[in-house]
Amino acid sequence: MRKSTLWTVLGVIAAIVIAWVLVNILFSVIAFVFRLVVVAVVAVVVFFILRAVFARRDID
Repeated sequence: MRKSTLWTVLGVIAAIVIAWVLVNILFSVIAFVFRLVVVAVVAVVVFFILRAVFARRDID
């Protein structure tokens, strides 16, 4: 095996490892942002439900 072939193989392996780590980080960030959006939407819905429930009690 020639020296340039060895460096090519090592470069491909390093590129795959780096890509794997970057994609893993990217998916973690996307999952975190998605969770934040879902929590925000649920919090807004719960807020309006609670506001409606307590508003009805104040009228009576």
